[in-house]
Amino acid sequence: IIVTTPQDIALADARKGLEMFEKVSVPILGIVENMSVHLCSNCGHEDPIFGEEGGRRLADEYELPLLGVLPLDRFIHEHTEQGTPSVAADPDGRLAAAYRAIALRATGALAATGKDYSKLFPKITVEEG
Repeated sequence: IIVTTPQDIALADARKGLEMFEKVSVPILGIVENMSVHLCSNCGHEDPIFGEEGGRRLADEYELPLLGVLPLDRFIHEHTEQGTPSVAADPDGRLAAAYRAIALRATGALAATGKDYSKLFPKITVEEG
């Protein structure tokens, strides 16, 4: 998964990463655009202060899915500083929905590769008590 911001300089770096991964045959599941808009914490107004649609353009250029976009939102910082992921801090909130949508699309893209990666993951056991 390639994560970028909408600025031209960040997109140039993302392109370098994409091309490097292609050269070494690392599959790329898609693009995530971080800081897509600044979300005003007072009124909720969205402002694309870093540019617009950079992640979408990059995804289109490389024929990859845009897995999702995340805003520049002070709650991400606050939750991170508290050690609580945004999804856990506000599971029904807008940020949680965005993260879940990205995870779902990434999971779908991984499943579409047709490869079985299950052997690469450690066994997870949940014990009650």
